[in-house]
Amino acid sequence: MDATMLSRLQFAVTTIFHFFFVPLTVGLVWYVFILETIYARGGGEVYKRLAKFWGKLLVINFAVGVVTGIVLEFQFGMNWSQFARFAGDIFGAPLAIEALATFFLESTFLGIWIFGWDRLSKAAHAAAIGMVGLGSALSVFWILTANAFMQHPAGYALQDGRVVMTDILAVIANPRALLFFWHTLSAGFVTASFFVLGISAWHLVRGSDGEAFRHSFRLSAAVGLIATVMVVAAGDAQSKYVREVQPMAAAASEGLMNTADPAPFSVVAVFDSSGKDVVWSLDIPAGLSLLYYWRPSGAVEGIHQMQAQYASAYGPGDYTPLVALDYWTFRVMVGVGFLMVALTVLALYLGYRKKPAGWPAAMRFAPWVILLPYLANTTGWILTETGRQPWIVHGLMKTGEGISPNLTPGLVLTSLLVFACIYTLLLAVDVFLLIRAAKAGLSAEETGSVSAR
Repeated sequence: MDATMLSRLQFAVTTIFHFFFVPLTVGLVWYVFILETIYARGGGEVYKRLAKFWGKLLVINFAVGVVTGIVLEFQFGMNWSQFARFAGDIFGAPLAIEALATFFLESTFLGIWIFGWDRLSKAAHAAAIGMVGLGSALSVFWILTANAFMQHPAGYALQDGRVVMTDILAVIANPRALLFFWHTLSAGFVTASFFVLGISAWHLVRGSDGEAFRHSFRLSAAVGLIATVMVVAAGDAQSKYVREVQPMAAAASEGLMNTADPAPFSVVAVFDSSGKDVVWSLDIPAGLSLLYYWRPSGAVEGIHQMQAQYASAYGPGDYTPLVALDYWTFRVMVGVGFLMVALTVLALYLGYRKKPAGWPAAMRFAPWVILLPYLANTTGWILTETGRQPWIVHGLMKTGEGISPNLTPGLVLTSLLVFACIYTLLLAVDVFLLIRAAKAGLSAEETGSVSAR
């Protein structure tokens, strides 16, 4: 592999590891806020104990997430300096806002929340964790705004071989950014819902703190159902928009090699050795047109035709992404998404039965559902980033043009292996601490602290 491919793998490894922690933090903080708000409004001590329990897990996940996120932005200067020079005026602005404003907002109020038990009023303390949630959401928004520019550039002009910002409102209100935010925020709630659901079920089956964990089980089932439906809706809206602004990526996710009207929906496909062409496919006639247009007709552009158009517009080259990867990551993401909708409906039924006769034995396997959102989040991120290839800024700069000069494959491979080992160790530590804290259950004493014992 050359330095460009190794740098792409390094960024993918560090981002995927970091993204294991982000959605859980984004969603779990609001669970703590809801539980503590109920307590502040007279809901009883059980809600305070629940807020402390889930808050302890939040703090562990937040701490490791911060450590893994620091490296990401440095890579733009180390591995992608040409990209940083080309798009830094626009790409760097939202990242700077995220680091200097929203990160400090959530970090400051998280510290107030941790050390403010019994020092602040109930309402003020609940408001502190609410500010953490607001800061986390804003942090996600600014990062996605930067990424959306790479996917669908807006509010810019080309000057002296670089892009400069001409309309900050166009950058912020980029439809791709808003769809990203909707999708990612919903995914955060889904991740937290299945996290709370799985751990609550584990305690319910074992009969530990049954009353308390029934509350969190019911809450996670209800929020999880709403959030999974929102994710499906966001995914549908985003797929339709991608077809308009990144038709090659949309066609790759569907394995549509040739323009068709009506366009078939591929259920399963076999690809050639290059992974860029379909050799066999089981199709539903007019299915793709129905999904895009809500009618059994409507043209959808194919990969071969767009390759010719891109070559004509941008010059000779291969503009086709790795179709097999996009095709299967899309199907895994969608399949897991609908599975999670079904599971939240089942959990809602189990949680609100009038006269439960004990929890079913199958609930012993409930903790494994915690992994489902992580699978969907990871495949969705891979689909989004690889579907854009070969562009690092769609239509403006190719990925190979953004690499830092004088990088050698050996140097990048060394850093890739080092980062992979360190991040694997951090993930192992995070999982160990989370499992230990989750198994410990609710504290029987009011200590005013969320630190793990």
